[in-house]
Amino acid sequence: MHELFVAGDVDSDFLDSTPLRRVVAESWQRSLARGVDPDYGGARSSDLAQSVARMRATHPLASALPVIRRLLVEDATSSGVMVAISAADGTLLWVEGDSSALRKAEAMNFVPGADWSERGAGTNAPGTALALDAEVQINGSEHFSRIVQPWSCTAVPVHDPATGALIGAIDLTGGDEVSSSQTLALVRATVVAVENHLALLRFTGSPRTEPRFGPPRLTALGADRPRWESTDARGHLQRTTLTGRHADILVLLSRHPEGLSADHLAMLLDDKHLDVVTIRAEMSRLRKVVGADLLSSRPYRLTAPISSDLADVFDALSSGDVPAALDGYTGPLLGQSVSPSIGRLRTELSTSLRGAVLATGRLALLRRWLQMPEGRDDRDGWALLHDSARAKPVVRAQARGHLAGLDYELG
Repeated sequence: MHELFVAGDVDSDFLDSTPLRRVVAESWQRSLARGVDPDYGGARSSDLAQSVARMRATHPLASALPVIRRLLVEDATSSGVMVAISAADGTLLWVEGDSSALRKAEAMNFVPGADWSERGAGTNAPGTALALDAEVQINGSEHFSRIVQPWSCTAVPVHDPATGALIGAIDLTGGDEVSSSQTLALVRATVVAVENHLALLRFTGSPRTEPRFGPPRLTALGADRPRWESTDARGHLQRTTLTGRHADILVLLSRHPEGLSADHLAMLLDDKHLDVVTIRAEMSRLRKVVGADLLSSRPYRLTAPISSDLADVFDALSSGDVPAALDGYTGPLLGQSVSPSIGRLRTELSTSLRGAVLATGRLALLRRWLQMPEGRDDRDGWALLHDSARAKPVVRAQARGHLAGLDYELG
């Protein structure tokens, strides 16, 4: 079934007709749509691989390592299995257990710092558990990547007991015995113990449970209103809907870490040149939203790094990770903004992503782009899909019809 699926020899009724478990079939479909290569040698290295030591030191599960080692790792060291602990994004933080199994797993890059999300490695227990936020067992050939198919694995997601946020997953990987109901019960019980441990530390006020402050985050892509997310002093996530002008300012400051004078910022925001008094008033109001300590003046600049969906897509493109860029791109940058500089950045991002997708030559990525609002009128993209010898007849027929519709509309 795996051979038929990766070769494209299955129809649209695949989910209804396959003997595969539905959770596996749906994961295969996501893996293929995200451009995962089933013949690639295991997971990719995460962009965070160089900072895995820092991630370990600051991750909430670091304080629970003694619990995990006592309940899982100690017995794994002589039983041919491995225990993997991942962050919420799928990056492996710790991989411990049987030394022989660890050496064999290096061949598929099952090591700290590797990206074992579904996007990075296809169907696998920790990645699929994080994608679904549910416990998962993946047996041998159910893995999407062929190099992983000699292994079986069981993974259960871990949540912050105070906020309910997904913070990672605990996985047990080994032979066929790892996919048993007893193994699932063991990993599930370990996760319960870990979450209780974290709750107890928070309750007792241990320094190890002080809130973990990630950078504030700006969401500026897509049709939804722009949003600002930050963590308060108690570690609770705060979300604020931004005005269009405030979102414009934050995007521009994030792209100009050197800072902007009031005159320069006014020119970037409006080609009719806003006056400096208006800029000062907007910055005063913005400080009340993001915090006075994050914005400095003369010049206006951000005093600490922030994360954003815009930066995520640009970073993914810079590293050549086109599937990740598509995952992060939910739509145009601040589509309602009339700022000339935002318009330029909007065009740059969309054009860069489109060019990267077409350059890959991957039909799955091309079809994802063409399904986006910006891709629906991309005549060159539809023509490329139509002319591809690797496209199925039905797909080519759809592309031919879409091209006919575009030509009719354009006269």
